Amino acid sequence: MTERPIDLSSLQSPGAARRSLFSARKFALMASVVAGLGAAVYGFSPQQGPDVFASAAHAQVNTEVRKVERPIGFADIVERVKPSVISVKINIADKSSKDDSANKDEDSPFPPGSPMERFFRRFGGPDGLPPGLRGGPRGGRGPVTGQGSGFFISPDGYAVTNNHVVDGADKVEVTMDDGKTYTAKVIGTDQRTDLALIKVEGRTDFPFAKLSDSKPRIGDWVLAVGNPFGLGGTVTAGIVSASGRDIGNGPYDDFIQIDAPVNKGNSGGPAFDTNGEVMGVNTAIYSPSGGSVGIAFSIPASTVKNVIAQLKDKGSVSRGWIGVQIQPVTSDIADSLGMKKAEGALVAEPQANGPAAKAGIQSGDVITAVNGEPVKDARELARTIGSLAPGAAVKLNVLQKGQDKVVNLTLGQLPNTIETKADIGKEDKGSATKGTDVPKLGLTVAPANTVAGAGREGVVVTEVDPKSAAAERGFKEGDVILEVAGKSVTSAGDVRQALDAARTESKNSVLMRVKSGGSSRFVAVPLAKG
Repeated sequence: MTERPIDLSSLQSPGAARRSLFSARKFALMASVVAGLGAAVYGFSPQQGPDVFASAAHAQVNTEVRKVERPIGFADIVERVKPSVISVKINIADKSSKDDSANKDEDSPFPPGSPMERFFRRFGGPDGLPPGLRGGPRGGRGPVTGQGSGFFISPDGYAVTNNHVVDGADKVEVTMDDGKTYTAKVIGTDQRTDLALIKVEGRTDFPFAKLSDSKPRIGDWVLAVGNPFGLGGTVTAGIVSASGRDIGNGPYDDFIQIDAPVNKGNSGGPAFDTNGEVMGVNTAIYSPSGGSVGIAFSIPASTVKNVIAQLKDKGSVSRGWIGVQIQPVTSDIADSLGMKKAEGALVAEPQANGPAAKAGIQSGDVITAVNGEPVKDARELARTIGSLAPGAAVKLNVLQKGQDKVVNLTLGQLPNTIETKADIGKEDKGSATKGTDVPKLGLTVAPANTVAGAGREGVVVTEVDPKSAAAERGFKEGDVILEVAGKSVTSAGDVRQALDAARTESKNSVLMRVKSGGSSRFVAVPLAKG
């Protein structure tokens, strides 16, 4: 699409406006002089002459002021970008034939308890559905239709939308701003970022939008264009409210928050800046009622570029992987590790045979930098590693047992699925002993090898005092404590000994490595004095 520059000829800078006002005043002064001459030559009264010319001068001043005060508006931008935005309609021929288990929640296209169902239950509205997607006339069985938005990114028909808009679709139709309808095919999708690339054949002159190279600033104007409630071609305006938002959708969350009204059906549509470039792709709203409350989230253009390039090239996205479970470094954890600042990503557990384990990274290590760039938190590490290609060589700065070290490794490829293990059920604990109290911690523990299904390492939590510090930190029955203050434990005596050593060293809290189900985490528990 040939971009037409915005016509700014009708606007004036503050300096130009002042010069215009000054010229108007000079005009008024000259009018007074001419009025006197006019009174002498043409015979009208001196009082009447200045009024005639002063009125003209006053009108000139008012005209200049109105020019300065007139709102700029967005009409020029909208006229230029709106043709690139499309409405996306999907059809799923027979939902029930694909997955009868999904019909347990007949109003939702996602299985109950699935990550997407939980996400849209929280951000999509009270019915848990993504914008514009609802079940068919038979309560979720039979044909399903849905609507969303998207936009062309090239003149040959490539377009961007959300993964959840086209996920599972048997047929995809797009409608342009001029009313023309085309059939599109799905080139590739990425569930982790909720992006999809579709393609319309038959033309090489589609109007298209450019993805911005700039990072939006908080307070910048933003225009959302899309297909809310199936209306099509709707434009709303607002500002960038925040950036770097984590809404619990996954480790790659880095959303732009905008307050431009976004409703169901806007999903996949663009958020434009005042240069007419796409700063983000609208993907979710926070709404207790299902309607816009001025809190919407967009995927940044930088993420869109990376994902769409891979989808166009090979139909899928490959991400780098180091093979670790990570968690944030809280102030309590930083204090326990002797760190000055709560920064970096704490390694809860390296995965067996993963790149990190092979390179010598251990549980309790803190990754502080990647290729020399500081790591602010666990999410930043996940995004940084995920943006690199599998097979890339990386250098990690690691804090290991209080010592700084550099670890070199080669990235693997992020697996599509994550292996998990079930939590230890209450029936598995029936053969356990009652356990031994750990004074001033609020826990009762027993050796793991005395509890069926708990394994051979660590101690199992058999009881938690609901008023204790351990309960406040999320300990529950069935958790397995593997380490206390960096030392492996196999009995209540080991736990007490490690706690006493920490108190002797005047520590305010002690770091415990805890396994819950198939994942591990570190928990900083404050130490009772005395």
